[in-house]
Amino acid sequence: MAIEIERKFLVNGDFRSEVMEATRIVQGYLCSAPGRTVRIRTRDSKAYLTIKGSAGTTGFSRYEWEKEIPLDEAEELLRLCEPSLIEKTRYLIKHGDHLFEVDEFFGDNAGLIIAEVELKSEDEHFEKPAWLGKEVTSDPMYYNSSLSGKPYKNW
Repeated sequence: MAIEIERKFLVNGDFRSEVMEATRIVQGYLCSAPGRTVRIRTRDSKAYLTIKGSAGTTGFSRYEWEKEIPLDEAEELLRLCEPSLIEKTRYLIKHGDHLFEVDEFFGDNAGLIIAEVELKSEDEHFEKPAWLGKEVTSDPMYYNSSLSGKPYKNW
């Protein structure tokens, strides 16, 4: 299994002029138990099954396993997912030496915009864009699996 190291931030400004690419994502959770999630995701015309382990003490690192699956199978599996699918547009932005993924949520999570940056180590330095706001890496309310069960509109 690979280890994913990422940090999450709220977005507090206009990032759109820096966008290189945008994709539409729909995802649901077959399991969103604390410490492990099993996710189905469609991203444009591709689909993935992802299993994630619990976040470490910092919340920056966790195990992740992902496999591409046929789109029609993913669409079937999405019907089996826990209620409240996640719908978002993911924007890719290169800033400094890093690639930021900015997720603009829709549906029950409309109004929420979160940026993530993947790192090679937990203490890796990265240049923060001006539109990057408060860090929410360690706050489970901002995990996609949490947003599925307790959407932003209900906060």
